[in-house]
Amino acid sequence: MSQVRVRFAPSPTGFFHIGSARTALFNWLYARHTGGRFILRIEDTDQARNREEFLRLIYDSLGWLGLDWDEGPDPRGGPERGAHGPYRQSARGELYRRYLQQLADAGRAYEKDGAWWFRLTGERYRVFADHRKKEVEKVKTDPVVIDDRIRGRVERVEDEDFVIFRSDGNPVFHFVNVVDDITMAVSHVIRGEDHLSNTSKHVRLYEGFGVPPPVFAHIPLILKSPEMGQGKMSKRDKGALVEEYRQRHFLPEALVNYLALLGWNPGDDREKMPLDEIVRLFDLPGVNQANAKFDPKKLAHMNMVYLLEQPADRFGELARDYFRTLASGAAALAEEAYFREIMRLAQPKIKSIDELGAYTLYFFTDDFPIDAKVKEKVMAKGDPRARLAELVAALPAMDFGSDAAVEAGIKTLAEKHGLGFGDYQAVARLAVTGTNAGPSLTSLFRVLGKERVLARLQRFLATA
Repeated sequence: MSQVRVRFAPSPTGFFHIGSARTALFNWLYARHTGGRFILRIEDTDQARNREEFLRLIYDSLGWLGLDWDEGPDPRGGPERGAHGPYRQSARGELYRRYLQQLADAGRAYEKDGAWWFRLTGERYRVFADHRKKEVEKVKTDPVVIDDRIRGRVERVEDEDFVIFRSDGNPVFHFVNVVDDITMAVSHVIRGEDHLSNTSKHVRLYEGFGVPPPVFAHIPLILKSPEMGQGKMSKRDKGALVEEYRQRHFLPEALVNYLALLGWNPGDDREKMPLDEIVRLFDLPGVNQANAKFDPKKLAHMNMVYLLEQPADRFGELARDYFRTLASGAAALAEEAYFREIMRLAQPKIKSIDELGAYTLYFFTDDFPIDAKVKEKVMAKGDPRARLAELVAALPAMDFGSDAAVEAGIKTLAEKHGLGFGDYQAVARLAVTGTNAGPSLTSLFRVLGKERVLARLQRFLATA
């Protein structure tokens, strides 16, 4: 087989959709699996809607996901990579005009009402089209047979000439798509199933140019999860944009892993897979025909699994980067050993980095809120004020050198009063954190330190 050449061709007209990211990923995976080439082509002919910030978002999102391209524009503005450019359609106008002239010279394109039309071959006849309320010209042609690597054999009929250049002089999507794929020697077109309806026009254009079409593979659509509603996931749906996950500090490798399994099956029930293993196993026969349902809970779980497995140093770096984005810089400025110890406690407990702010707030400031509902519940059971007073009295003599030492000190206090560890736990946690969730009480005490814990217990006791 000749070298596989695939392309991802986004338009810089909006934010980067999760479906676009998956299309890019499947193309990238197939190129890496086969030792082929992954091409980035920018379809930027829509001057009214193109935005430079959206183009930058495409580059940044692909880079964040680790989807490097072998040919295409340089995000830094340097020379393009590859010998088949330009890779931005806005710079390919002369090429499109040459290919239009080629069709015209072959009698396969003609001008009408200021636009250029592609001429189908076959016997012509006229019929009245009820839905258009007028008579139209039809062409008797054989069905276009598409041997799709995912959908199987698909037949579609093209029985009317169609526009390839608008009256304003701009080429339409079908025309530029085919010309670009021809001139960039694209061997496999891997794209969303919603483009399958276009493919018969594209095959006819390939025939018009005298070029065999590439291999087509139309991947399933991404549908909303039931709680999101019905139908195809759109850019307006929460969780539909890659940028959302970057802002929430999701791990890109977790998102890539999840997207790879959104419509592709490695042949077993595995979910978490290293990227090199996904590349090794990925192939078009493993892509499902059935549409895939986006599950934000499953993605969040995948991200949590990846977070749990991060080395402490990398988790700390991710946390520092997150805290630097917050308005309050106290955490980002915290002393390294103290910060690292807090992150060690937080890492097993959170599902995503953006939970760190709320989860660790009380470690970095004494000005933390007290959860009113938690307080009402805790203060209504037993004699919590007495327990706090006993803790305050015993604390100066306690050993805070380890979790075990803190636990032993509280248990000794409890035994002295004929109580258990749990009689002190809830009210002590409330006093030093303002809530009822978090790391173990012994870890909290040890990391916060005796002086800070004592001050918080005394403050709460005085105001409760």
